Amino acid sequence: MDIRQLRYFLAVAEAGHVTRAAELLGMAQPPLSQQIKALENTVGMVLFKRHAKGVTLTEAGQILQTDAARLVHDFDALQSRMQLLAEGKTGRLSIAFTSSAAAHEFTPFALRECRARHPGLVLEIGENNAAEITEAVADGRLHCGLLRVPVAQPAGLVFETLQHEPAMVALPIDHPLAQRERRSKPLPVQIADLQDEPMILVRRPGAPGLYANLLALCAEHGVRPRVVAQVARMLTNLNLVAAGNGLSVVPSSMVGAHPHAIAYRPLVDGGRLDVPLTLVYRADDNVGATATFTALLRTLAQEHGDRCRPRHA
Repeated sequence: MDIRQLRYFLAVAEAGHVTRAAELLGMAQPPLSQQIKALENTVGMVLFKRHAKGVTLTEAGQILQTDAARLVHDFDALQSRMQLLAEGKTGRLSIAFTSSAAAHEFTPFALRECRARHPGLVLEIGENNAAEITEAVADGRLHCGLLRVPVAQPAGLVFETLQHEPAMVALPIDHPLAQRERRSKPLPVQIADLQDEPMILVRRPGAPGLYANLLALCAEHGVRPRVVAQVARMLTNLNLVAAGNGLSVVPSSMVGAHPHAIAYRPLVDGGRLDVPLTLVYRADDNVGATATFTALLRTLAQEHGDRCRPRHA
């Protein structure tokens, strides 16, 4: 017994005539009769009473009709669900952001658009640092993540730059560099101004990323800031700046955090220290819901005129 035979059986039962059912099914009558006979042989009972005007169900046929209709309905529903899943219209999507990626205006905008355009997707959202997100995506615990500068590039992962923004220096509000003005306008911070300044970094010690790039840029200019803390998250970093523990560099989208305790200034000579918004996912998992989400983010970034360059690790 298979689902095709049950469909044939239901068609004959509804039409009450084998030839008429064959016409509705778009097939010849003899093969249909053979399939009905094979079904009867499988169940070991006669399902139809044959007569001059057609066929009627036997008692066994009536019982089978009820169960067959349910099975065919459930099978069709299952097929439909699996097709929607394969097309990325339904399914669960596990995503995580770094705190600074979540603060970028593009991130909540993209999530709203995803929910509006693909209501069948269930988004499971979390937060972590860039290293943990990258490891979770590589291990299959996350489908994708949004972070800033990649801190690792395991094989099999794809990193796409969705947005760019400048880096800003975050200073305690009473820091001398925050007090400098010219014609009542705050002055930007020079790379040279960071010499011997207490610096708070958001990274694992020795790991690459935005803050490794900052230290490299300082080294190119012969500047040596003092690293007084290395923390896991951007908001922890800003909390320490607000408490007066030191300076840091953050994406411009973080400007406004602790406005009464932190001053934000552009970093002069730091043109190469831009801060990307990076999407990461597994190359072999860009199907279904993941493909729908990555394609949407790529489209939204392109609509905003920003670069989006895939790069396989």
